[in-house]
Amino acid sequence: MTTNEDDNMALLVQDGDPLSDVLETIHLRGAVFFLWEPSWPYATSVANGGKFASLVVPGADQIISYHIVTEGPCWGAVHGEEPVRLETGDILILPRGDAYVIASEPRSPMAEDEAASLEFFRMMAAGAIPPVVVDGGGGPGGNKLICGFLGCDMRPFNPLLGTLPRMIRVPAPEDDTDPLSSLIDFALTESRQGRGGERSLLRRLSELMFVEVLRRYLRSAPGDDCSWLVGLRDPVVGKALDLLHRRITERWTLEKLANEVGASRSTVADRFSQSVGEPPMQYLTRWRMQAAARQLEDSASKIQAVAQDVGYESEAAFSRAFKRVVGVTPKAWRDRAR
Repeated sequence: MTTNEDDNMALLVQDGDPLSDVLETIHLRGAVFFLWEPSWPYATSVANGGKFASLVVPGADQIISYHIVTEGPCWGAVHGEEPVRLETGDILILPRGDAYVIASEPRSPMAEDEAASLEFFRMMAAGAIPPVVVDGGGGPGGNKLICGFLGCDMRPFNPLLGTLPRMIRVPAPEDDTDPLSSLIDFALTESRQGRGGERSLLRRLSELMFVEVLRRYLRSAPGDDCSWLVGLRDPVVGKALDLLHRRITERWTLEKLANEVGASRSTVADRFSQSVGEPPMQYLTRWRMQAAARQLEDSASKIQAVAQDVGYESEAAFSRAFKRVVGVTPKAWRDRAR
C-alpha cells in the first residue's frame, strides 16, 4: 500500500463522521443497476440476497436492494410483514438482504417465484441484460422503477445494517431541490443514451444514490425508530457516536463520555443502548475491531501499528480483544483476506 493509502486509512479511523466511517469500512460497492418498466399485472419475487451475492459481487457478505419508484403506484413486501404501497417518488430499501416481492397488487413473496430472479442475476452478471428491462403482464397500465443492488461486508461488525428494519419505505421528496432528484435524472439519461461506459458509471452512481437515500431516511424516519442511523440525529447518541469515532484511540470510560456529551451516565447508557443496541463501551470495542480489520486487509502495517491506530498500546491486548470479537487472530484475518 502506498503512503497516500496509509494516510487515508489513518483518516478513516479519526475523521469523526460516523456514517462515512461505516460506509467506508463495510466496503459498500455497486453491483447491479437498471431501469425496470413492468406492465400490469405483475408480481416479481427476488430471492434472499445470500443466494445471488456470489453472482453479482463475489466476496460480499450481503446484498442491499433499493428501488426508486419513478412511476407508481405499486406494492412491496417481505415475508411476515404487511405489503407497503409505494407511490411515485417513494423508495423501498431492503437493507438486510431479505427475499421480497414488488407487484402491481398487494401480496407476499413466494419461494417458488425466486428461481426466475436467480436466473435474471446470472444473466445480469454475464452482461446479457439491457439497462432498461421491460416485462410484466402486458396490460395498459404499468410502473417505472430504478433498481439498485449493492454488496457489502457484515463481518466483523456492521452497525449500520444490523439495527435497520427489514424493509424501509422512504417517502418521495417534497420538491425538486432534493439532491436525489438530480441523481435520478442523471441515471435516467445515462440508462437510455448508450454513450459507452454507462454500465460502470451506473454501478458507481448506485452507490451515490444509496448514500443519499440513507441521508434522506436519517432526516425523515420517525422518532420512535430505534436504529444506529436514526441515533445519529439524537443529540446525546449522535454526539457520543461522533466522539467515539473521531477519537477512537482515547481511553474512554462511560463517565468521561457522559461528561463530554453533557448528560448523565445513565442517560448516555440508556439512550445509546436503545438506539445502537449495545452499551457505548461495547460498541467502541467492536468499532475498533472493525477499523482494525479493514486496516489489516488494506495495508501492510504491522499488527503493533494497527493496534496503536485503534487505541491499544499492547499488541497482545489488541490481539486478545480482536480474537474475542472477531473469532480469529489479527494474523489469521489478514491471511484469509489475502
